[in-house]
Amino acid sequence: MNICFIGGGNMATALIGGLLKRDFAAVQLRVVEISADSRAMLEHDFGVQATAELEEGVTGSEVVVLAVKPQQLRGVVLQLAPLLSGQLLVSIAAGIRAADLARWLGSQNVVRAMPNTPALIQSGMTGLYAMPAVSKAQREQAQSILAAVGGTLWVQDEVMLDGVTAISGSGPAYVFYFIEAMQQAARELGFNDEDARRLSIDTFLGAAKLAGASADDASVLRTRVTSKNGTTERALLSMEANNVKQHIITAAKAAAARASEMGDELGGAN
Repeated sequence: MNICFIGGGNMATALIGGLLKRDFAAVQLRVVEISADSRAMLEHDFGVQATAELEEGVTGSEVVVLAVKPQQLRGVVLQLAPLLSGQLLVSIAAGIRAADLARWLGSQNVVRAMPNTPALIQSGMTGLYAMPAVSKAQREQAQSILAAVGGTLWVQDEVMLDGVTAISGSGPAYVFYFIEAMQQAARELGFNDEDARRLSIDTFLGAAKLAGASADDASVLRTRVTSKNGTTERALLSMEANNVKQHIITAAKAAAARASEMGDELGGAN
């Protein structure tokens, strides 16, 4: 499988690095990138061919990964459309719906993917949606590309990608926000910055690994570490009194609503 990446930014480089670690050959990967400095970096760091020309990049590819900013995508796609000859298109641009991409491209061979930033260290989570015209073999191609940077979840209804965006796409920011709060609390309890960071991040990492390794629901794990009249119960009662859980749920729903709005704004009737 030969893959052409349109755009050589952080997510594209994460995918390239992940694919190379999964025994893809550099010769199978090509990048179209307008920045000469970025092209030089890609060729130096990964040994892949990088070009500024769309036609040179796309020719001979089976899969084209659209990895440009959402606001730039329509212009790129309109230039790309005449150069296509049945390739699978995988878009990792947030917000733009598959139907709009298909209309601009004149092709139904479209998969939308919503990765998140832990993909940068091959620990990501990606939601995927395939248009009905996408074959089983093409779905497997898309799966193999995004699985190179972490877990994947296919959805049958594209609207669910708004939920994926809200939970896993934006989710790392919620985690960082919580870690920020834990670090501040640690500092206010007398720890220096380095120790506050270590206590907070290592606790989060350990708890996440424990949850991932356990078949039990998070609520069960929480109960096991919450002794009656103990310190954990006191903290959780404070969170419940301040509706922390409901505020997090409301925030995630707000993110999903914004994802839907972006689809209208960036796709629409253009």
